Amino acid sequence: MMYTKNNGESAKKRVFIGLLSVSILLILGMIFAGVLIYYNKFGDWYRYILLGVIIFLSIFIILIGIGLAAVVLTLLHVRSFFGLEKLMKSSLNLLFPLVVAIGRIFNIPAEVIKDSYIEVNNKLLQSKAYSLKPSDILILAPHCLQKWDCPYKVTADVSNCHHCGRCDIDKLLKISEEYGVNLTVVTGGTLARKKVKDFRPKAVVAIACERDLTDGILDTSPLPVFGVLNIRPEGPCKNTKVNLDKVTYAIEFFLSGKE
Repeated sequence: MMYTKNNGESAKKRVFIGLLSVSILLILGMIFAGVLIYYNKFGDWYRYILLGVIIFLSIFIILIGIGLAAVVLTLLHVRSFFGLEKLMKSSLNLLFPLVVAIGRIFNIPAEVIKDSYIEVNNKLLQSKAYSLKPSDILILAPHCLQKWDCPYKVTADVSNCHHCGRCDIDKLLKISEEYGVNLTVVTGGTLARKKVKDFRPKAVVAIACERDLTDGILDTSPLPVFGVLNIRPEGPCKNTKVNLDKVTYAIEFFLSGKE
């Protein structure tokens, strides 16, 4: 079938509208079932339906509760719970949108919540012992680290840097060469995800703002991502900087295990 702009756009719309319709039907189905149960239209079956719903929700809440309890205990004692890492990560990621929504109700800025999430993510990573090869580690840096008026763009090839020392790209290059780890500079989340697929690292040291770091950690889960917030003396996305000691610390952590 020949592709045309119109049928391509229609296909894209159908995916979203289809999933949206299914969601609405599910909600309507739950409301309808609730009304029938209220008027006892299912006879004795309503008890089995209610029992099924209660069992499902109970198992869900118990699993989430175990995952969150393991997260809290790990943060308190800085030790890992063998076999629960995926459950811990899933519990955090599953409840993250709800946490942001509740924070909005209490007027807690999303940046504060995301900053906290990144810190929790880093602490959970530090409860495990890693011993990776340098080639398995990728430093993912944002292009806003480069001076905005620099004529030598490093997003296509970081070796285009002319080592003038005006920005932190030169220092990151020296760190990557010293430790033998990979370094790439990206313009945004889409390119960052592509670079992760291309390099196939076993761990990432990601530098970005709260929003991009949070999205990256969630998108690449369960890949371990150590988040380092960028410093923005001139506001967002322009001539940003990074704490190089934190980058070095994260690399050494992935290379040699626990701190």
